[in-house]
Amino acid sequence: MAKNLKLSLLIFAIGVFMAALDNGIITSSLTTLIYSFGVSPTWGAWTITLYTLGLAISVPIVGKMSDRYGRKLLFIIEVILFGTGSLLVALSPNFTFFLIARLVQALGGGGIFIIASSYVLSTFPRERHGRALGMLGGMNGIASVLGPNIGSFILGVTGNWHWLFLINVPIAILLLIFGVRFIHEEQEHTKSKMDWSGITVLVLGVLSLMYSFTNLNGVNLLDSLLSPKFYGFFIAALALLVLFYFMEKRLQSTDMEPVVPVELLHQSSFRWTLLIAFFSGAILASVIFIPGFVEQYLNVSSTVAGYWFTPLAIAAGVGAAGGGMLVDKKGPTWTITLASTLSIVGFLLFALWVESLWQMVIAGILVGAGFGSMLGAPVNVLITEQAGKNKGIAVATSSLFRQMAMAIAPTIFAGFLARSYMNIGQNISEGFAASGMTVPEGAMDKYAAAGASSGQMDYQSMVEGFNHIPDTGIRQVLLDALHKTVGQGYNGLFWSALVFSILSLISAVVLGGIRRKRAAKQHAEPVEQGTT
Repeated sequence: MAKNLKLSLLIFAIGVFMAALDNGIITSSLTTLIYSFGVSPTWGAWTITLYTLGLAISVPIVGKMSDRYGRKLLFIIEVILFGTGSLLVALSPNFTFFLIARLVQALGGGGIFIIASSYVLSTFPRERHGRALGMLGGMNGIASVLGPNIGSFILGVTGNWHWLFLINVPIAILLLIFGVRFIHEEQEHTKSKMDWSGITVLVLGVLSLMYSFTNLNGVNLLDSLLSPKFYGFFIAALALLVLFYFMEKRLQSTDMEPVVPVELLHQSSFRWTLLIAFFSGAILASVIFIPGFVEQYLNVSSTVAGYWFTPLAIAAGVGAAGGGMLVDKKGPTWTITLASTLSIVGFLLFALWVESLWQMVIAGILVGAGFGSMLGAPVNVLITEQAGKNKGIAVATSSLFRQMAMAIAPTIFAGFLARSYMNIGQNISEGFAASGMTVPEGAMDKYAAAGASSGQMDYQSMVEGFNHIPDTGIRQVLLDALHKTVGQGYNGLFWSALVFSILSLISAVVLGGIRRKRAAKQHAEPVEQGTT
């Protein structure tokens, strides 16, 4: 039996890695895809947006259905959907077909981590939950952060974006074969009727909420918050989610099983765990920007910048495994407290200290170990502590909150980078003043816009523009000003990631107090009953 459990965990871990890899792997080929299908960058971005929305939609459905129909069956269905979607994406004759196939792929990939986590929590001995969940969390986190690098490698070797998706097909077939053969479970399925109306309202609410945040603009955040494209869908999402709550509450007195049992939402520990899941997603989203920091601020070539990300990814894997063992030995809130502290120190070093590659490696290892320890084990153990037979939907709800953070936080982080370019003119002026050079009137605006392509400022185009300036003194002042500007943007990003880490730490401390009070109350109840 122990051998079967290890083999089933390996099958699930490979599935988790495959599904998590696919959202990041496509970023490396986005420009190639846009060119291949002849669409605008705005439409091209939908290749990522639609996959994220598909993940969000699938999470509550798969979580509930795994409790009802069994995790093995749902895992097989998810793998089939993901493999079929990957094949259809690779064979897409046009962009519309491509987007539809991406949605099919997302509906398959979204539930694999949830099914794997709930399988561990329901099948593995309690004392091994942390280690097993840590392995799944590590695979999920490493795949998320290494996706762009792996995508670049496959694209470089094959020269064809189709292989980014075709590679999933044989993996899915093997997972299907081994899953049918080796995954075993003894699960008591829920027999009550499915709340399809509740599922529909929840899916529409989540879809509307996620779509509202895709309309936010990091540069003009306040203006975009006041845009009908944001607040229209956001208000609709709130209305639908409130309606969903009252629909679920009404089902308590019927024979129909609610999608999310209301009693879970009433538990303070459940709500605080959802906050931690959200903050961990935001921290993971910030890590994805670090290769850009290596390239733009530390001036490492784009061809090798991703390789400097490897120590962080390894630390995340070690952190996930170590975090799982700490959950088994010290408990989940203790583990999240330590993980948050490591992230705080790492992001503080990025903001105040990192000026070279070796410094970046040290700070990156701390951040990687920190967010890696959060993923998988501690959050899933906490979210299912009082979930009873609803482990699948409990894990799905925490995954949904993490997924929402990973959709929302990048807009915040990218906004710091985009807004920093508003300071380029001032930084150039200060640079010339410090160097004692005199600049002709009106030249400042020209220098500030040098290299701008199609009216849009970005790092690469500005570097190219400045490098075309023949005067070496002026060119160096401009490059130094750009370096300072980029640093200001990334500093804002790291400080905001630090805030999310602090919020995670505070939530872990509060949740630890709630759990201690609950344990003390449960310990006192038998004593009181014995003296009665």
